[in-house]
Amino acid sequence: MLEGSPAVAVVKDAEEARNALRAALREAGITLPSLSLDLVSLAGDFPRPLVDLGRCNPDVARRLAEALRTNAP
Repeated sequence: MLEGSPAVAVVKDAEEARNALRAALREAGITLPSLSLDLVSLAGDFPRPLVDLGRCNPDVARRLAEALRTNAP
């Protein structure tokens, strides 16, 4: 029942952003062992997920991932 809800879509989007960042970091030879979604930001009926690496929103995570891909050795 919740699968089609906007909250689930927002969390899935944040997971995709985290995964994109993890992959880009891996391509650059970087591992952030604690890279995850901030659990507190997922709480409530309308989650506002943060990618936890020191915290940034999913859009910033995507931009960082793209910058790493563009500038990787």
